[in-house]
Amino acid sequence: MPKVLAAPPPESALHPISGNAGFPVIGHSLEYFRDPMGLLQSRWERYGPVSWLSMAGKRWVTVLGPDGCQTVLQNKDRAFVNSDGWSVLIGPFFHRGLMLLDGDEHLAHRRIMQQAFTRDRLSRYTEALHPAIDKGLDAWQPTPGFAAYPALKELTLDLATSIFMGGAEGSTPQEMAEINKAFIDCVQAATSVVRYPLPGTRWKRGIDGRTRLEEFFRRYLPTRRAGAGDDLFSALCHIESEEGQRFSDDDVVNHMIFLLMAAHDTSTITLSTMMQYLGQHPDWRERCRRQSAALGTSTPTYGQLDELTDLDLVMKECLRLVPPVPVVARRAVEDTEVLGHYIPRGTYMSVVVHFTHHMPEYWPDPERFDPERFSPERREDKVHRFAWEPFGGGVHKCLGMHFAGAEIKAVMHHLLQRFDWQVSPGYVAPLNYTSLPFPSDGQPVDLYHRVG
Repeated sequence: MPKVLAAPPPESALHPISGNAGFPVIGHSLEYFRDPMGLLQSRWERYGPVSWLSMAGKRWVTVLGPDGCQTVLQNKDRAFVNSDGWSVLIGPFFHRGLMLLDGDEHLAHRRIMQQAFTRDRLSRYTEALHPAIDKGLDAWQPTPGFAAYPALKELTLDLATSIFMGGAEGSTPQEMAEINKAFIDCVQAATSVVRYPLPGTRWKRGIDGRTRLEEFFRRYLPTRRAGAGDDLFSALCHIESEEGQRFSDDDVVNHMIFLLMAAHDTSTITLSTMMQYLGQHPDWRERCRRQSAALGTSTPTYGQLDELTDLDLVMKECLRLVPPVPVVARRAVEDTEVLGHYIPRGTYMSVVVHFTHHMPEYWPDPERFDPERFSPERREDKVHRFAWEPFGGGVHKCLGMHFAGAEIKAVMHHLLQRFDWQVSPGYVAPLNYTSLPFPSDGQPVDLYHRVG
């Protein structure tokens, strides 16, 4: 029997929120990990756009569909905060990152950090990307069944350390593998059932990973403070807002840990998805390759990347099909309402971007790969302001979205010029949703050096 989360005040015309807890202790966690869309669709059909369930040891109100997502993310009455929502999931591992700040403090930090993402800086980051991409791809050994996902993850971490840190001088490949593992452990700890640092648990590995990352970044902090580098790490050490505000050492380390996680994890997921679908749709692969070749350069500028319009369509469609951050967390700090439902203060909220991206009400034949959805003639993403929201919305919309787009298109430009690849038309990626989605089989592609 469905249960009501909390009864509205007697004088209220709001509806209570129905739902159920699922299994003892684990709630609906295993159902979500195995088939998130199946779980969410069943709740949409049973309860509608607003319901509650249990996951990660908490009761969460789940918001499905663009209307509810817009209400929570725009947060016009300031009833929802990021910090308390995300903190219960990733607070111990990414605390004080920009996504976990709110109000005036978030605005102050965002204003400072925006100076590191101006168009001029993005142009310089793009220029520095190309030699780093070339170096990374030199190590790829094309073969049938090439595991694209781990190769891309290694590449994007190298790009993040190169562009965001100015390199990691003195580190060894073994240490960088440890840093990559530390990021993975921190991200995967978010969905731990056991949320205490017991040996052998994901939570303990996340705590240890955070410690390792802090040691790593603090080792490089003095040289970045003293230098005048053009990387993001150096920029965070020196930039200031128009009011003269600057980051402390702790601020810089906290932001770097969060930014490097966001920069390489989310880009890896999107690049992996693009390689899959371009491998399954050679017509689109050749369209994108022709546009890349038409630039006449192996090192396009930030502005020239805007000319890769077909690649942009593919990227947007892949962000729709597999949003790198499928669920956004919030918490109510005062009594409020969503779509006529009573939300009591203290409620944990999960805003499910992934579900909206697959709703046939907004996306005809939503499981079909169709980049033309985003063409000027169709623009299916404009049917609702929040129909397509891979970068979130409101004041917390992703600050690095333009860098992410440039990085992804730059990597794909190099891949298209160097390689051919194929993926079986019937292949379906076995996505693991224990954290951010990733293909548990490594995303195999038949990769070949391009001839001619």
